[in-house]
Amino acid sequence: MSAPAYEHPFRKRDEELDRYINLKLAAMGQPVSRSASGSDFLELARPLLRNYFQKDRQLGNWLCASDSRIQEFLDGYLSDVCPQGAARLPANTFVLDREGMARVLSLPVTSDSFSSPYLDSYRLPQGVLHNPRNDKRTTQGLFHIAEGGFPVPADKAAVPKRAFAALWSAALRPGDDLLTLPFTADQDDMARCFVSLLLRPLVCPAAGRDPEKTMEVRFIAPGSLVSNLDFVESIFGNGGDPYLPENDAGLDVSHWTGHTGCVVLAPHLVGMPKKALGLPHSSEATERQQRDGMCWTDESEPYNGGRPFKVVCRDGRGVMVTVIADNYFGYCKKEVKTQISFSANLYGSCEEEHAGGALAFATYVLGQDFFADRTVSLKSAPFADAVNLLGDLIELRPDGHAVDKRYPNIPRVLSVRTEDLPAGLLHVGEPPLGFSGPTGSQHHQTCNACWPARKLLGPCEWCARPLSNLKVACEVKRFGGGKYLSYCNYS
Repeated sequence: MSAPAYEHPFRKRDEELDRYINLKLAAMGQPVSRSASGSDFLELARPLLRNYFQKDRQLGNWLCASDSRIQEFLDGYLSDVCPQGAARLPANTFVLDREGMARVLSLPVTSDSFSSPYLDSYRLPQGVLHNPRNDKRTTQGLFHIAEGGFPVPADKAAVPKRAFAALWSAALRPGDDLLTLPFTADQDDMARCFVSLLLRPLVCPAAGRDPEKTMEVRFIAPGSLVSNLDFVESIFGNGGDPYLPENDAGLDVSHWTGHTGCVVLAPHLVGMPKKALGLPHSSEATERQQRDGMCWTDESEPYNGGRPFKVVCRDGRGVMVTVIADNYFGYCKKEVKTQISFSANLYGSCEEEHAGGALAFATYVLGQDFFADRTVSLKSAPFADAVNLLGDLIELRPDGHAVDKRYPNIPRVLSVRTEDLPAGLLHVGEPPLGFSGPTGSQHHQTCNACWPARKLLGPCEWCARPLSNLKVACEVKRFGGGKYLSYCNYS
């Protein structure tokens, strides 16, 4: 597919990142992009990279610490249906250890577009546009949970362990077209591999002497779906190389909740026959299996009616593994938030709120002429007494106000008329002027761009989602269709 023409030039490629990607591909034994810069250096380093690749093979594709915890959990969780161990996580994945690599990998070097059965990507003057083929979803019949862990809610579909083990195994065996890396899609010998990303999303904010607590999440996708990891990284950040000890959550227990998550994208699972997954015939199924559709009457009957789904297994050991049979971006974001909720519930004293929320500051208009002792009820504190009390912490100005030396952008005033504020402190179009009275009361001045009159506003702090008996600390990030709020009980 050819890219549309644009009037504005594209951003200059990050040649250093191109060279780094080629080095990583060569170290994995994968074809490199012949169109990227740095081919001379790559030829020089090729013997060293081959040596590294052979040593890695001798180690048996060693898993990083977080992947080892996930694999150990799956082996134990499925031990009764997989005595030899669950299907092994891919060890030789392309690790996205630098922020921005996923975006570069999502398009060929010599082309401004990439098309696959699952999405179309385009290079634009502003960056990259990823357009999944299906960008609207319903949650009806979507959530499936494997039996054997925590109780399965009545509104979710309970999946037998044997079926989950079959789905997990099939998820790690996508076709070559799904594994194709867009970065090398403009040449005959294309790189085909999984891509992986380490996330360290915040679960419990820092408060006082207590440090912040994060969990670890490993996100794995076939190469052609690297754009999904680009999207997730733009929201939750990049946790670095999981093979390096400084990024091992197990070696930093003071900042780790002790919980691990894993998300694997596997859209090729849609349409798999129920019988192939080991589900029983309807005549042998239990009442719940019949209700949840975990049985078949026709041998070719597809799982979940041939619709996308996600299936999860988790228990009290604090590990949660999710397979998403789709590449819809919203599911990726929401699944990380779900795993944050899982960690918050097990850790205790904190909660992740899907519906959003914010620490809000209501304001009330104090009028154009403001006198602190008349407009609001404040403890009497003459300006001279405040100056003596603050001493060397403030610097007096000739026009009758003082400036905090530590925070010079915060004037301190006793009483003020808006038109008498120090010249130059407010200009239309700039952030409103904030100042503090001698008793610590905080106010700020605002001005409508279409009206010369200025107003003074006084703040009143409140929480948009009240929590009884809780001291609240919030972190709000806007993305997609909602906000991420993390708050914690520190009382």
